[in-house]
Amino acid sequence: MRGLIRPPEPQTPAAVADHYDELDLIYSALWGEHVHHGYWATSRESPAEAVVALSDLVGERLGFGAGDRLVDIGCGYGATARHFAKRGATVTGLTLSAAQIVAASPAANVTLLRRDWMANGLPDAAFDGAYAIESSEHMADKQRFFAEARRVLKPGTRLVVCAWLATEAPRRWEIRHLLEPICEEGRLPSLGRASDYRAMAGQAGFLCADYRDISAAVARTWTICAARFLRALLADPAIRSQVVRARNRRFALSLPRLILAYRTGAMRYGVFTFVAQ
Repeated sequence: MRGLIRPPEPQTPAAVADHYDELDLIYSALWGEHVHHGYWATSRESPAEAVVALSDLVGERLGFGAGDRLVDIGCGYGATARHFAKRGATVTGLTLSAAQIVAASPAANVTLLRRDWMANGLPDAAFDGAYAIESSEHMADKQRFFAEARRVLKPGTRLVVCAWLATEAPRRWEIRHLLEPICEEGRLPSLGRASDYRAMAGQAGFLCADYRDISAAVARTWTICAARFLRALLADPAIRSQVVRARNRRFALSLPRLILAYRTGAMRYGVFTFVAQ
């Protein structure tokens, strides 16, 4: 396994939590309650439909049924957890962000916890499925991310991971000017390749049953976000003031970087379906 791509400065769980707590107003204003990419399966979806489509893709990969217990690793505002609960699942979601817990809407059969996945306190072999939508990137010890997922899952059940990935052989300039800065600005301790994820999952006791690269179907997320961000800066004094004052204001630099990273192919977006052995 090749080395993961890492930013110049280490990113801690506290830094990740601070990022989402401080930028809560901006994230919710720009993208709503689903803090993840949109998935344009037909290219005709609205942005609101596209974010739900990504959740539906995860649900399809999980194949859960009514009454199943699921764990949402990095649940954000709990939108996907509530979406799955409406289909009969019981969902426990974990996030580092206090602001996200406060803003999340309550729902039947959904429990959201402010808790680090590396110290999740969940019981062994207690869940019928798990999913991580763009949260593994924020974890420094990705091998332990997989190990904890395997610990809490029953044998034969599924873990679905949607992940920001580096291409298998990024060019030096892509690493230096795109991928490493994206990690630093987005509070990502490291960025892996698809082969890295397969290897780490295998070591933790998972079989990779399916992998889909859906980069082309999610990339427009960032052109939409960039346009919304520019409009908000011009029209909304509260957001403009927060961007100027924010400790994490460098996140704005990642918007053009992400657009370029997808266009060059340096950044990939993968959906893994793992089965606990």
